[in-house]
Amino acid sequence: MNKKGLLIVVSGPSGAGKGTICKEVLSRRNDIFVSTSATTREPRDGEVHGVNYFFVSREEFEKKIEEEAFIEYAEVYTNLYGTPKDTVLEKLNKGENILLEIDIQGALQVKKRYPEGVFIFILPPSMEELKNRIIGRGSETPESLERRFSSAFEEIEFVNQYDYYIINDQVKKASDLMEAIIDAERCKVIEDIEDIVKMFKEEG
Repeated sequence: MNKKGLLIVVSGPSGAGKGTICKEVLSRRNDIFVSTSATTREPRDGEVHGVNYFFVSREEFEKKIEEEAFIEYAEVYTNLYGTPKDTVLEKLNKGENILLEIDIQGALQVKKRYPEGVFIFILPPSMEELKNRIIGRGSETPESLERRFSSAFEEIEFVNQYDYYIINDQVKKASDLMEAIIDAERCKVIEDIEDIVKMFKEEG
């Protein structure tokens, strides 16, 4: 019996801490893999092509859009980001669990194409705390801070499009909850339950 892997999609407003939670969960487990996205932005110091991202030109990216090569793609702050479809589906069919940490517009695209995925929305404990976290990065101008904070209000309205939400007031607690969701999803009664029953009957 070859059970399909889980496609775990994690989103949330900037500053909610979704990246921190994902890293914590990944550090605990060896049964979840991260899909490498493609992007048109320039590599940052230390980033490696094919490891952090597939760095491509806008022309190449747009060609891949026409070829329907992405399970999702989005333009974020003038740069394009996309998740290669073939790689994700190949790993899922092998039974591997894939984690996508992507923005909301990308997540909703994935939900249309792969509704059996597990969609998790990360929320901050409060909007005041969200603003403090963004300010604490020290990388935002007053204009970009206002833009991100305004976007966060709009993004939170999409939480009802997700299967689960996690309030990130403590990283450990939030990471524990994400692990619990993943484990519960792996134990769901699924379409191939007949194969599981057959396996036990054969052993008996």
